[in-house]
Amino acid sequence: MERSLSIDRIQVGDSFEKSFEMNQERVRAYAQATGDNNPIHLDKEVGAASIFGRRVAQGMLTAGFISGVLGTQFPGQGTIYLSQTAKFLKPVFMGDTITVRLEVLEVMAQKNRIRVQTTCRNQDGKDVLEGEALVMPPPA
Repeated sequence: MERSLSIDRIQVGDSFEKSFEMNQERVRAYAQATGDNNPIHLDKEVGAASIFGRRVAQGMLTAGFISGVLGTQFPGQGTIYLSQTAKFLKPVFMGDTITVRLEVLEVMAQKNRIRVQTTCRNQDGKDVLEGEALVMPPPA
């Protein structure tokens, strides 16, 4: 279900989670859309020879899951993404289940802005990405 929360319905501590499976189709589609054709993402042999021992997903694809949730579910449709920091902590592999967790850190009602902690965690409970976003939620 897609929803939108205006600034008057958002409070510090509000949170939202959504999970995604990282798979070959997503990695290939991202490579096609962005030109990020680094063989470590697309070639099994190159991935196997890498420091990770297998193919890894593009880091910005993982970060893109955050964008998708912010713009469609929390706060929702009509949200304007103003900024994002991202620290990539661990690699994401094919078959990993990545859970995006968003938590409101600050509500700036007069400016119609919210500051959100952004975290992506794998199925083993390990954080793979952390950062903060600044967004403008949809109008009331």
